[in-house]
This record gives sequence, C-alpha cells and structure tokens, in this order.
Amino acid sequence: MARLADYFIVVGYDHEKPGSGAGLGKIIQRFPQKDWADTPFPQGIELFCQPSGWQLSRERKQPTFFVVVLTDIDSDRHYCSCLTFYEAEINLQGTKKEETEGEVEVSGLIQPAEVFAPKSLVLVSRLDYPEIFRACLGLIYTVYVDSLNVSLESLIANLCACLVPAAGGSQKLFSLGAGDRQLIQTPLHDSLPVTGTSVALLFQQLGIQNVLSLFCAVLTENKVLFHSASFQRLSDACRALESLMFPLKYSYPYIPILPAQLLEVLSSPTPFIIGVHSVFKTDIHELLDVIIADLDGGTIQIPECIHLSSLPEPLLHQTQAALSLVLHPDLEVADHAFPPPRTALSHSKMLDKEVRAVFLRLFAQLFQGYRSCLQLIRIHAEPVIHFHKTAFLGQRGLVENDFLTKVLNGMAFAGFVSERGPPYRSCDLFDELVAFEVERIKVEENNPLKVIKHVRELAEQLFKNENPNPHMAFLKVPRPTEGSHLRVHILPFPKINETRVQELIEEHFAKNQNAPPASRVEKKCVVPAGPPVVSIMDKVTTVFNSAQRLEVVRNCISFIFENKTLETEKTLPAALRALKGKAARQCLTDELGLHVQQNRAILDHQQFDYIIRMMNCTLQDCSSLEEYNIAAALIPLTSAFYRKLAPGVSQFAYTCVQDHPIWANQQFWETTFYNAVQEQVRSLYLSAKEDNHAPYLKQKDKLSDDQYQEKTAMDLAAEQLRVWPTLSKSAQQELVQREESTVFSQAIHFANLMVNLLVPLDTSKNKLLRTSAPGDWESGSNSIVTNSIAGSVAESYDTESGFEDSENNDIANSVVRFITRFIDKVCTESGVTQDHIKSLHCMIPGIVAMHIETLEAVHRESRRLPPIQKPKILRPALLPGEEIVCEGLRVLLDPDGREEATGGLLGGPQLLPAEGALFLTTYRILFRGTPHDQLVGEQTVVRSFPIASITKEKKITMQNQLQQNMQDGLQITSASFQLIKVAFDEEVSPEVVEIFKKQLMKFRYPQSIFTTFAFAAGQTTPQIILPKQKEKNTSFRTFSKTIVKGAKRAGKMTIGRQYLLKKRTGTIVEERVNRPGWNEEDDISVSDESELPTSTTLKASEKSTMEQLVEKACFRDYQRLGLGTISGSSSRSKPEYFRITASNRMYSLCRSYPGLLVVPHTVQDSSLPRVARCYRHNRLPVVCWKNSRSSTLLLRSGGFYGKGVVGLFKSQNSPQSAPTSSLESSSSIEQEKYLQALLSAVSVYQKLSGNNTLTVRPALALSPGVWASLRSSTRLISSPTSFVDVGARLAGKDHSASFNNSTYLQNQLLKRQAALYIFGEKSQLRNFKLEFALNCEFVPVEFHDIRQVKASFKKLMRTCVPSTIPTDSEVTFLKALEDSEWFPQLHRIMQLAVVVSEVLENGSSALVCLEEGWDITAQVTSLVQLLSDPFYRTLEGFRMLVEKEWLSFGHKFSQRSSLTFNCQGSGFTPVFLQFLDCVHQVHNQYPTEFEFNLYYLKFLAFHYVSNRFKTFLLDSDYERLEHGTLFDDKGDKHAKKGICIWECIDRMHKRSPIFFNYLYSPMEIEALKPNVNVSSLKKWDYYVEETLSAGPSYDWMMLAPKQLPSEDSELAGDTGPQSQRRTVWPCYDDVSCCQPDALTSLFSEIERLEHKLNQTPEKWQQLWERVTVDLKEEPRADRPQRHPSGSPGIVSTNLPSYQKRSLLHLPDSSVGQEQGASPAPSNGVDRRAATLYSQYTSKIDENRSFEGTLYKRGALLKGWKPRWFVLDITKHQLRYYDSGEDTSCKGHIDLAEVEMVVPAGPSMGAPKHTSDKAFFDLKTSKRVYNFCAQDGQSAQQWIDRIQSCISDA
Repeated sequence: MARLADYFIVVGYDHEKPGSGAGLGKIIQRFPQKDWADTPFPQGIELFCQPSGWQLSRERKQPTFFVVVLTDIDSDRHYCSCLTFYEAEINLQGTKKEETEGEVEVSGLIQPAEVFAPKSLVLVSRLDYPEIFRACLGLIYTVYVDSLNVSLESLIANLCACLVPAAGGSQKLFSLGAGDRQLIQTPLHDSLPVTGTSVALLFQQLGIQNVLSLFCAVLTENKVLFHSASFQRLSDACRALESLMFPLKYSYPYIPILPAQLLEVLSSPTPFIIGVHSVFKTDIHELLDVIIADLDGGTIQIPECIHLSSLPEPLLHQTQAALSLVLHPDLEVADHAFPPPRTALSHSKMLDKEVRAVFLRLFAQLFQGYRSCLQLIRIHAEPVIHFHKTAFLGQRGLVENDFLTKVLNGMAFAGFVSERGPPYRSCDLFDELVAFEVERIKVEENNPLKVIKHVRELAEQLFKNENPNPHMAFLKVPRPTEGSHLRVHILPFPKINETRVQELIEEHFAKNQNAPPASRVEKKCVVPAGPPVVSIMDKVTTVFNSAQRLEVVRNCISFIFENKTLETEKTLPAALRALKGKAARQCLTDELGLHVQQNRAILDHQQFDYIIRMMNCTLQDCSSLEEYNIAAALIPLTSAFYRKLAPGVSQFAYTCVQDHPIWANQQFWETTFYNAVQEQVRSLYLSAKEDNHAPYLKQKDKLSDDQYQEKTAMDLAAEQLRVWPTLSKSAQQELVQREESTVFSQAIHFANLMVNLLVPLDTSKNKLLRTSAPGDWESGSNSIVTNSIAGSVAESYDTESGFEDSENNDIANSVVRFITRFIDKVCTESGVTQDHIKSLHCMIPGIVAMHIETLEAVHRESRRLPPIQKPKILRPALLPGEEIVCEGLRVLLDPDGREEATGGLLGGPQLLPAEGALFLTTYRILFRGTPHDQLVGEQTVVRSFPIASITKEKKITMQNQLQQNMQDGLQITSASFQLIKVAFDEEVSPEVVEIFKKQLMKFRYPQSIFTTFAFAAGQTTPQIILPKQKEKNTSFRTFSKTIVKGAKRAGKMTIGRQYLLKKRTGTIVEERVNRPGWNEEDDISVSDESELPTSTTLKASEKSTMEQLVEKACFRDYQRLGLGTISGSSSRSKPEYFRITASNRMYSLCRSYPGLLVVPHTVQDSSLPRVARCYRHNRLPVVCWKNSRSSTLLLRSGGFYGKGVVGLFKSQNSPQSAPTSSLESSSSIEQEKYLQALLSAVSVYQKLSGNNTLTVRPALALSPGVWASLRSSTRLISSPTSFVDVGARLAGKDHSASFNNSTYLQNQLLKRQAALYIFGEKSQLRNFKLEFALNCEFVPVEFHDIRQVKASFKKLMRTCVPSTIPTDSEVTFLKALEDSEWFPQLHRIMQLAVVVSEVLENGSSALVCLEEGWDITAQVTSLVQLLSDPFYRTLEGFRMLVEKEWLSFGHKFSQRSSLTFNCQGSGFTPVFLQFLDCVHQVHNQYPTEFEFNLYYLKFLAFHYVSNRFKTFLLDSDYERLEHGTLFDDKGDKHAKKGICIWECIDRMHKRSPIFFNYLYSPMEIEALKPNVNVSSLKKWDYYVEETLSAGPSYDWMMLAPKQLPSEDSELAGDTGPQSQRRTVWPCYDDVSCCQPDALTSLFSEIERLEHKLNQTPEKWQQLWERVTVDLKEEPRADRPQRHPSGSPGIVSTNLPSYQKRSLLHLPDSSVGQEQGASPAPSNGVDRRAATLYSQYTSKIDENRSFEGTLYKRGALLKGWKPRWFVLDITKHQLRYYDSGEDTSCKGHIDLAEVEMVVPAGPSMGAPKHTSDKAFFDLKTSKRVYNFCAQDGQSAQQWIDRIQSCISDA
C-alpha cells in the first residue's frame, strides 16, 4: 500500500520580499509538518506553483489546476498538483489584517478590492493520479469558497492518511468526508504507462510527421522543448512523448513545466524533455541545439546543426502508414466514387491506445530477437547481463544505420537491458509481443485491414490495463457553484489548525496499523526467448555464387594439407579473393579447425606460409563490427598451428597475424570474453544438473540427455533464479563462489591469449598499440563501468602513454597496460573479487616478460629462414640522353580504378598487381615489372610518364594484397592521363622513399629552363651563369650588370647589343618590376620579367634579328595570306590596307606578341605603344588571318581596360612628365583612332571583294541556333521594330522563319550587317563606345575562366584515371564524365569558333578579345582558322598554326602546365589540350579533311607537357629569344641544344606514315561546320587508353637500329616458325602496332621485300602518291558513281573511318619487332608480292648508276672512314654501305637537298698518300659532307656525275 498524498501545502504571495519587479511566493502552511522517513519534502515548491512568476492581478481570475513533475536525487518522480485561485489583497496600506476584518464587520460596507494575489493549494504525491488530485483539491477549494459545513482540518487529515493499493487492477473507494465518493483504479501492470488521452492529443496538435521527428529526437538523445500557453497541455505533451518510448524509459531531465526563474536550465549540456510557457517564446529562440515544438501552432523547429537520424526503412514507412490508418481512416476511401458513410474515429481514449499500439509494434520490430544477443555473465547472487550490440546490429543488417546505433548506445537502452535482461521476472505486453508477434506483423504488413485489426487488439489490451473494470463505480465530488470566484466578499483562505490535523492523521494510521498489509506478490515467470535475430529487410542479400567460393576455399585448404604445392599455387589467388565474402571466412575457420588434433598442428614452412596468408586475408576485413565472431574463432587456431624452426624453437601462427587493428580493439576482446564466460557458466550448470540427476537418468529415456544439451544459458539461468530463494545460505554461497572462479579462470586464459597476439615477434617494432586511439577504452559495453575505475583507467592511459622509444620494457609496459585495463573492466563488471583482480594484476607482467623471452629465440631463428624469391629487377630501355636518377626501388604496382588490367568486367588477364621496380630518370618516372600472378605469363608490365606532367603526388598507405599487411605507398598522377600507384617493398626504407620524392620534386620543377630534359638530354649543360635566386623586386639595372659581368667572364658575348636592348626596354621593365600592384592583374609572377637577359646568345645587330624574324612561321604565314609587306621595304604597285610592322622586333611594344605584327596601314608605329596601353598586357588588336574567299579578317587582342582604368594604371609613372589627363586621353583617343583605322581598312577590304561574295552567299546565313548563346548585341536590340524577328532568328528562337522567308531576312541583314564584330566579355560592354564605330558591333560572350578549366580538368582526370574503383555504384563512368563539365567547355569553345568562322565567311571581320588574349582567345582563333582554311588541316599547316597562334602569340605554356619552379603552386590548366580535343572532335566529324591522323594529336597532347622537346617550354617568343632558343642559329654550337618537336615529326613522317591519314582527300568546300552539341562530342580515347607492354606509345627511341635494346633483338631471334597468330590484349599491347591497318602493313611488307631484293627502300610517300594517282586515272566504267568521301574508292573502303596507329615508329627502316617475330611467309606469297612490287621499281642493273669506294669524314671530330657509295638516279639518292658486298644500306643523302658539289682542300686526319685533288665537299641544305676519293680523277668523275643528277632534277 502507498500513501495517496505525501504532503499538502498552502503557498501564498510573499509580501515581505517584494523583489525588484518579480514577486515571490512563500509556503504558508504544510501538512504533515514532519517529513516522512521515505519521502523528503520537495524543495522549491513555491517556484513551481506559479511557473510564469508570482504576479498580482487587477481582476479576479478563474482558479487553475495543473500538475508539475519534480524528480528527486534518487530519480524518483513526485507529482505536485497545484490548484491556484486569487484572493483580494486588502492590506496594501500596511494595516493589520485583524483590524481590517474588524472594520469590515463594523461598517458592513465592503470596498471592492483593487488588487488580487494568487494562492495555491498543492498536493505532493509519488503516485500519478491527476484526476483524483484535481477532485481532492477541488473539494477543499469548494468547502472553502462555498463555506460548507465541513472542517478543512479533517479533509486534509483524511487526504494525507489515505492509502492506495499497489498496481494490479484493484480498486479503492474512499471519501474525504465532505459528501464525496471517489474511486481509485490502479492499472493492471505497473510497467505500462498510463496516458488517458494525452497521446491522441499530441498527434492532433502536431501531426504525424512532427511527432515522429520528436520521437526520433528523444530516442537519439537530443534536447526537446515544448511551449504552449497552457500548463496542462505541456504536462500532457511531455507525458505522451515519454509514453511513446515504452519499453524504454527516459532517464534524462524531464520537466514538463519549467518555472521562469530556472530558464537557464535550458542551456544544460544533457538531453532533456522540458516544457515552458509561451510567454518565454522569445527567450528560447537563441538555443542552438534544442528542438522546439510549438504545441499551439503545431510546428517543430529543428536547428541546422542537428542531424536527426530517422527510423530505418522499411519501418519508417510502415509506421507512417499505420498511423495514417489510425488517425485518418477517411484517407483510404477519400477518392471512392461512393464513399461509405463517414467512419467515426474511435473515442479519444481508444484512439490514444491505438496510436500507442502502433509504436509498440514498432519497438517489437526494432528489438526483434534482442534476447539472443544477451550475454549472461553471472547468475548469482545478481544476474549480470551484457548486450552484444555489434552482433545485434550485424544480424539485423543495420550496422550502417545511425538511428539504431545511437539508440543502442543510449542510456535508455542500457536501462532496458538491465531491467528486461534477466530471464526470470514478471512479464508484460511487450515481452509477449517481441517474442511471438513479430512474424505476424511482418506477414500482415501489406494488408491494411489486418494491420488495423492487430493494432486494435493491442489497443484493447492497453485500454484494459488502464480501465480493467468496465462498470465504473459512481463518482460524486461536490463542485463550487458557478461564478463563485467572482464573489466580492470571499474571505481569505483560513489558517488551518495544524495540531488538530496532526492528531487526526496519527489517529488514522493507528487504525490502519491493525489492518493486515495488502501487499501483492509479483508473479514472476520465465521470459519467453522468441526467435533469434533476423535481418530487417526481407530480401536476403544474395551472396554471389557463394557455394562455389566455399568450395574453392575448402579445396585450397585440402591441397595445402596434402602438400600439393602446384595446385595450391593455382587456387590460392582465387581462395584469397573468395575470402572477401563472410561465408567463406566462416568456412575457413571451420575447415582449419578440422585439421587440429589435441589443440596442436605442426606444419612445414610452405604450409605455414599459406595458412598464414589465408588467416591474414580473413582478418584483414574483420575490423568491422559484425565480424568479431570470425576473429574470435581464429584465436584458438592461431595458437594451434606452428612450425619447428630449430630444436626446441617453435613458431606459432599468432606471431604472423598480429598486424590487424582488431587485436588492439578493447570492444572485441570484451565481447569475445563475455561469450566465452557465458559458455563456461552454461556448462557449469549443465554438468551440475547431470550430477544431481544421475541416479534418475538411468530409468528415463535417453532423450532427456539431448534436452540438456539444447538448453541455452538463459534457460538454465531462469531455472536457477527460480530455485534461488529456496536454497540454504550455504548452498547459495557455494554457487556464487563457483561462478566467480569460472569467470576468474577465463580472465587468466584471456590474459594469455592477449599476450600472444599483442607482443610483437620483433620487439623493436611496436606497431599495434601505438596506433589505437585513447578514446576507445570506455566505449563498447552497455553495462555501466564503475566511475572510479573507468576514470583511473583513462587517466593512467593519458599520463603514461609515452611509449615512443622502442625498448623491450616499453613494449612490455604498453601490453601490460592494455591487458590490465581490460581485466579491470571485465572483472569489475562480472563481479570478480578484489583479491582475485589483484592477483591477476601481479601475474600479467610476468606472463608478458616470459613471452618476450621465448619470442626472442623465435625471432632469431625465423630471420635465418631463406627469404622468399623475389623477381629480378628489369632495367628499362632509355631514350637517347636519358639517365637514371634513382635506381629501381622494389615496389608492387597496385591496380587503380581502371579495370582493364585487372581482368575486371572486361575479362582478359590479370596483369596487375605487378611486382617490379620504380625508376626515376631525368625525363620520366617509370615502373617496370612482371604480373604478380605467375599464371598470367612472363610479360613485362611498363607504366611510365614524363616527370614534367605530374599533377599530384601523395603518400598513401596501402593494403598489400599479397602479404595482407599495410604498406607505405606512393600515388602519382600525370597530366598525360596516367596514374602510378605503388606500394614499397619492406626492403625499401622510408628514408630512400623521401630521397626519391625530393629528387622527383627537383626534376618536376627545374630551377631554370636549361635544366629541363629538352636541354639537359645527353649532355652536361653548359653552365649558364645565372645570378643567385633573386628577390622579387630586383631592379633591372643591377640585374643586367650581373649578367654582363657574368657574360664577360664567360667571354661569349658582344656587349653592345645588351645596352641597346636595355635602352629600349629598360624603362618599361623597371616600371613594371617596381610597381607594387603590377602583377595582381593576372597570375603571372614577376619572374617573367626578372628572368630577362640571362642568356649569352643576344645577337649583335638588329639586322640579323630581322632576318631571323622573317623566317618565323608568323611571317611565312602572313606572306602566304598576302597580308601586306614589311613597311617601307618596296614601292607598292597596288594599294595595301595592312602592313607588317617590325616595331615589336625588340619586344618593347608587347612582351607576349611575335616580333612582326600586321596592323592597319594608316597607323604609325609611334602611336602603337599608346594604343597598346588600353589592352591587357599591351596586347593590342592585330590581324592574324585573312579569309581568302571573302577577304575578311580575323583579329585578336587582349581584353581592354576601361578608360578610367588606363588612367589610373599609367599615370603615376608615365615616362614623360605630361599631366595625367592628357596621357589618359591620348591613350584612349589613340585607341579610338586605331579602331577607326581598323574599321576603314576592313570595310575597304569588304568593298573590294565583298559585293560579289555577299550576292552569291546569303548574308550572315548563320546556321540556326548558333547565336543562341551569343545574345544578339546591343545595337541589334535597340533597332526599330521591323528588325525584331531578325533578332529572334539570331537568337535561334524562330527556326521556321529562318527557312520560309529567308530572302526577307537577308535583305534586312544586308542593310544591317556590321563590317567588324568584336567578341568580348560582357564586362567590357560598358567601356565600349559605339558612337564612333557605327560599322562595328560588340558581341558579349560568356566563357569559362581559367579556374573552371582547372577544376574541370581535375574532375576529368579523376574520372579517366580513378585511383580506386568507385564505391558508389551510382556514379558510372559516363555520369562522372558529365559531372566534370569538360564537354560543356569544349562545346562553348567550338560554338564560338563556328560562329566566328561563319561571320568571316559571310563577309564581316571579327576581333576576338577575351580574357588576357592568350587562353580562350588562342583556342577560338586557331579553331576558326582550322575550320576555315584547308591549309591548316595539313601537317605543315597545323604546325604553322600552332607556332603562330600559340607559340608566337604568347600562350603561357610553362605557366599553364606549371613547368617551372616559379609557377609551382599555380596548378595545371590544360588550355592547349582543350584545343587539341576540339580539333579531335572536328576530325571525328570530317575524317577526310585532315592530312594528319588522330595519333598526331595525341602525340602533341602528350609532348606539350612532357618537356622532351624545347618547343613548348617558355611563355612567349620574347622569353625564347632571351634564353636563346628562339632561332636555331647555324653558327652557335650551343643553340642546337634541344630537339624541336616539329623537326622530329617531319623526320618520322618521312620515315613512315605514322602521322598520315590515309583517308585524306580534301574537297574544296566552304568552312567546316562541325556539329557542336554536347551530344555529338565524343570522348577522346587519349584520356583512357594505355599500353602496358612498353608504356605510352608516344616516346620512341629514335636511335639507330643497332642500338635497339638487346631484349627486343633476342625476342626477334628466338621465335622460330611457330604460329602466325598471336594474342593481342587491348590494354597491354599497342593494338595498332600488333594489328596495323591494311595499308600500313602493305607498306612494311613492301619495305621488307625491297630489303630482300637489296634495293634501297623508296619513300613511302612517293609510293602512296603514285598509287592514288593511278587509282584516280583508272577508267571509271565499273564505278559510275564517285565515292562519296571524294577519296579514292579503294583506299577509303579498306579502312575504318578512324586511323589506327601505324607500326613504323621504329627507328630508321630496318627490321621492326613485328617482322622479326613473324617468320618468312611461304614462297607463293613472296612471289606475288614481288610481282606487285616490280611495277614500281626499276631493274637492279639500271638502279646503281655509279658506285665505288669513298672516304667519308664523320661528323665533328670523328675520323675518316671508307664506305661503299652508290649513286642511284631513279631514287635520286646517294646511298652508302659498309662494303660493296653489304646488302643493308647504312644511310643515304637525298640529292634533292644537295645545293652544290665543289672540290676542296685536304684537312686533318685524312687518309695518308692521297693527292690534294681527291677531296671534294657536298653541300646540302642541312650540313656539309667531306669526301675523299682514290685519286683526283675519280674525284672529278664523282663531282660530274652528282652535278648532272642535280641539274637533271
């Protein structure tokens, strides 16, 4: 029995302490006056009576009632019901109360009171019966207010003395003695919450979604705050939310009504559920981490910083659906045509229970099978139970789900385990539901009717729990009369006689003492266990052919134990792969267990290695939570398998599997320990049972035996707990002792196991414990550790974790510390006695020390084992001049995200991982090795890329697939779309790796351009005397002095020119270097300027400079296009409108422009610098191309500054002392003049040739839609209305119009077409003045900036060479390609180029001035020229285009590719690559229009970042001149440093058709108009292809044949006549070499035959031309129709439309790998080929027109050698052989190149005894050959013969 009320209190307004503003309350009386022994008097009750503060009121208010919940220190709740009413305040004047009453009585007149003060009657109870309390307090108030004839004293005494039965459904009728009858109904089960209608009300206020959010918030321990204008509503809402959590209990602060004075509680760090009055709404909005629910408004606010975990699917969806069925039953039928009459909601009490039923079902599903994860550690005297979280989450399939994880880690769940864990206790509704009903819930899930039925059944039970007796006894409680609180003459609440109350209470208790205590015994029962845990999802995760995998693992293990080494080797890789699956790991532990006898199994070395590898592979993935059991199963095996190393020294398996983080995981050890203890306890009681029942077992059936076996630990425990009370004290004692010693022995066993796995074999390395995080100790178990121990553990860890030095004792310490911590924790939890714990503590250091000692011997012996054979390191073949910097580091090349080489989805061999070595040479970084899987074959695997192209290198730690341990690795990405990801072998020390990385960085960012490979190749560079690294702002003067000094010292330079240059440029340079803000405009670092004249090659006179400039591509192209002549050089016959100015020959006008520029004829050189100032970096508009058909011009420039900017920019240091304004105005006036001059020149051009082109071709007939993104410009918009439709047409909107009334449009446009369109940035539009340029129009263009290109390229790299296989299956390759934004950028460039080219075709000129004028501008202008001019689509033309638009016009190659030291941080921006990709897109769409093939583009793409050629090294012609690399000067020997890529391409092209496009047959058509939609752009295979056989196919040896690497020649020699066929692997072989296209292989075949016939091979190009001519001349009778592509029919039909690469990239003629490998064909083939060939070649005897021996002098400083020379008239060659009999030609001189033959004088080292007349020289365009004949006569003969050949030609 319990008291109904503990205390009754009267609280009133405190007049003594009217504080500042807010009033206070005070307790006026309390009953009983002494505290009860079991319930202390609650503190602070006066705050809670008036939660919004004690305030006086101006009018009489209604009495109010609400219940406040207080929680005491033992976390028991006290329910304080408050009834508050207002009484008149009369004594404001301070007169005494008694007197006032007296006065009133005398006078009979009552002053209506002005002010009213609150007074509260409070009833404090530990029971929760709000309605009863309302009635009791109401009764007391009624008696007082209606002055009933009942003494208040007796009422209060009855109230305080009333006793209530405990729960169990019993009723109690009672009366307080004021004519009332009341009934208390106790619930059936204490554990089920009682809610009345509060849950239904909460859903009505907030709605389903909001309540679910609050529910999740409370379960995941977030702070929840309600606010409402009603206190009662707050209490109800808190009660409802808490009851939804059942069966969990809320254990954090729970304050349904928080008083105003305590608002700061809201900022407490713990979770809470709190309610406050809406008055404080404004105060609570600053709270950042509180979820606020507004009950009156129906909203909840979740702060941004809170991530609310929601219920796992499918439970979330099911719960929402069920709630909707209950709360909105009409929803189902809302759409029916004939809806049933409205289904009434259940009455609110029932509805409340239905909602709760839904949540009960939810919990039953969430916790399904929780009992199977309980670990029973002790049964007596108290059960100790641990919950195996990880197993539960794992088996539920919810490891990833953060909601359930948070719930299981929460306090509420810990309470749930300790309360509901024991297997023998009283049960309630939830226990039955979770054990028996979950299956039913799952089955009925999709049937709403059945769901509702089940919900109603549960609701019935919940309802019955609160109202067990349906016919309620009649309640009668008098209420105060209506409006009684407004009466004027109510007296204040009387003072109650305290002694009288006290007497009455004692009297009542004396009566009750005699009555027997009606205590109800709890019914205990065995808790039903229910089925074990199953996954929450229905679909079983299908394990990919798991049975097969298990078979593989089993076979492999049996092969190992049968010693079948070969079979093992074959199956092991597959088995290791299979062990990635969980089932296979389980299978491995079971299988290995079968091979262990008597806990030991001895193996030989080979078997031991295999078993270790399999164990490691299994453990590698065990760190995840659900895998603990597998690691646990492996522990006994690790101490079972061993091998003998020496007599008396055995090595156990545990010494080799220590590298796994799981061994340092405290949580794993705990779980494993508890599992073991549970087993032990179970067997303890099982055996005890068998002993007791032994006598009876004999008679019973044998079955009972099995029943014992099947009993789980829980069943045994329930049985034990049931009989426990009946046992004698001594028996109980004995059981406790036996259990304790069981746990203790397990603890000793585990200490030993942990020592085995934690003490490393090599005690100098202590990997394991160092890495484990200190935060891990306390995590991981649900039983709460006693604070003292946990605290001390954490402390000791922090203070002592200094185990950094690697001495033995140190390892011992850290291991001892780890184990002691573990022992402390588990032993304290499982109730081991302190003595035992102490003895364990003493034992552990001894065990560790002994173990370390035994391991020393093992370690010593194991080091003596022969090492595993490693493959030999293969040396790579190097390029000429390439040297190895770092010898090969042994590494394992790991597969990255590309699948081809790993035998992934595409099939093929598994080439990677490959074992080999990583080399660093002066030019590239290179891996060479062999596949690790021996069954793949002996191929070499090569991956390499130039150092200069590295974009990122980072250290990684990698899981080594072979040894299953972690290793340091390196991942290097290259801009040539390659990735090397290697793990270093153990033999490679970290120091070596560091050196390697330093060297790599040194070569990646060379200090000067001469240290790059292009110059350093093959020679020690001549020391360039550079000043030391200068500060950023060295002035130019000091600079040039140092250089001049250095140069004098070097003695290689004429100084005059130096000063001349200085005079010209000094001012500008100084001005730039010293101006502080100068380099903020672009990311150029000052180094561009400050590296100026470092070189020693500045020429003496400007004349030579001019001559050389004239040879440059720019000038040759200007000449070809007829863009004027160099000014003033000749008297002109016809007027010219443009001229070539040399005013920039000293690069003083614009640094980044070529030396010769095309400008309007009318502009004087002197005004150019002023014009240039208006443009970024002085890049003024110049002509770069002329359209020969329409005579329109293409111009380019940098973007221009606004007028104001120019002024600011130049004023402070203008060279002349002019006032600023004039300078500024002069500049911009010059700019206007210049544009005017341009316009007049352009429009004259237009007039000259324009009319005819425009009449022929529709004006500006742009393909519809291309203008869409280039908005029609301002002038078009502001034009009259007739023009509107044209604007629409230009904007690509009105397609129909563009076809129907095109003539009208043309007429309109003809009138309107501008002579010059300026394509610029939107931002420049403001500064652009149109009033002076009526004939010119500005087109604003949106384009991507450099940052976007950089970012997009990064993403493109990540897509094409991913470092790991993407985990997210959503992100496919194409999706990632799309996300990289690369294609939209290509689309924009191409679109703009097409627009510009159409503008030019249609008779207007265009000026492109985007950004600085060297990135996007270069892309657009060069593409325009490529589209419009067929010349640029030839090999020669394309070279000219790149030299002119990119090199001469100053694209910053070095900076964009961050090639040099200065631009190290700027990142990689492949502007040129984007251009090449655009060309590739055009090539794809017009394969017959290009003379070069796609391989040519890839070659350029690879080498523009490779630094192999000097061509792309610096940022402008000016810099190249400075460094002396601009002109190949004949005289200067050092100038020949560095190969030029174009020369190389020419050489290769002459030698073989590797760059030639056989489909080339240009049609004379207008400009190409490629389709630029993103959908028609193709991925360039350059980004994804790779050749593992020899590395990228763009680096050939370029050596003479005899220097070919020996390996290849061996290969060539060894292959006998085996088979004609060979396997070609796409990612391994260079496909186009192994399978050349038909024509290429014909060429090589012909060349081979020529060699067979001892003839000098003919140039392939001449042969090709002859064939195509023959084909064209063939009569076409058989083929009336011309082949559509316009190319010769045969050729094009033989070929696919794209070019395969040719084989002939091998050095000079001679045998390729190919021909060596394929044996000679049968005679028939030869004969046929020979006849085919005989058409083209002349007979042998005619072929050699003159021959004989001549001495030839070798190149510089080499001696004279006799050679057999043959003069061949047909081929027009002078060939030479080693001797007359020799068949293979050693080389030839092309007679076409010979300029003259002259007799010469003798020179040093010539053969003795020769006459002076015998010498003669042969001069070719390239070099001079010195010859010496037998005598003067034969010399003359040779001279004549050669002379005649030349003249014939």
